[in-house]
Amino acid sequence: MEDAMAQDVKSRLLAAIKPHVAFDGWGPEAFAAAVQEAEIAPELARAACPRGAIDLAVAYHEAGDAAMVAALDAMDLDEMRFRDRIAAAVMARLEAVDDPELVRRGMTLFALPHHAAEGAALIWGTADRIWTTLGDSSRDVNWYTKRATLSGVYSSTVLYWLGDHSADHADTRAFLDRRIEDVMRFEKLKAGLRDNALLSGLMAGPLKLLDRVRAPEITPRTGMPGRWKGH
Repeated sequence: MEDAMAQDVKSRLLAAIKPHVAFDGWGPEAFAAAVQEAEIAPELARAACPRGAIDLAVAYHEAGDAAMVAALDAMDLDEMRFRDRIAAAVMARLEAVDDPELVRRGMTLFALPHHAAEGAALIWGTADRIWTTLGDSSRDVNWYTKRATLSGVYSSTVLYWLGDHSADHADTRAFLDRRIEDVMRFEKLKAGLRDNALLSGLMAGPLKLLDRVRAPEITPRTGMPGRWKGH
């Protein structure tokens, strides 16, 4: 199947499966219902989604990432503090969700041992899309640590958001701000350790080894700082 046709079939199936996920999860029953309602031949549906609903769950997450990037591209981020850009990105990702139950069911799916690695990769991918869109230009170990840290912030915020019933998710935003503030404190502590003459000498060897790690090439949207600065 050609890529364009497969993408069209997957898009139609994704639209059709959403009402069923709340009841059946991202499972075979929901996928079968989507195939029938979208009036797609079963063999075409399986060609586009060999793993059935699992492939649609992945597609749903990636569609949310794409919507987040589009929202960030439409924002005027230049006047924001960098921590506020991160917060805006995470909130934009949450606002890209059209039904929290789809996310809740997805978390159940990707919590299963045989899908856990893929679920973690999706969260990492979201963090990577955020940093790349905000202009991250790091090439050393910072490339990894920033994405790992943001993955943790994003994951905990999603869990909080799923149970938040405050107006306009104000409590979620406050929770997110606290998590980012925690990261700022850690970054300041790390910078202090690097500036300490004795400790920096002791850590010179390990840091030199870590700095030999190189990240893939990134094409940033802007010339924003490569480090997560606390300003």
